[in-house]
Amino acid sequence: MNEEQKLNEKEEKLKKKLEQLETMERAIREKEKAVKQKEKAKKQIVLRLAPSLWEEIQRWAEEDFRSINGQIEYLLTECVRRRKES
Repeated sequence: MNEEQKLNEKEEKLKKKLEQLETMERAIREKEKAVKQKEKAKKQIVLRLAPSLWEEIQRWAEEDFRSINGQIEYLLTECVRRRKES
């Protein structure tokens, strides 16, 4: 087998490996996309709060430059995270 044939074989092997890597990369991207879509899908709930609590959360949200919904989600996320840590 001459040098040119050896190089051609190596090139073919590398092409196959590249195809495998590209296939794996596509699969990973699809999985990441699915996870992101799942995270974006938010459940809607009805939440009843006392007016005084609503006003406090509203003021706090304004201080943190968040919407009220964003502030409530932040607070709930922090509570869950802290509970998991303890």
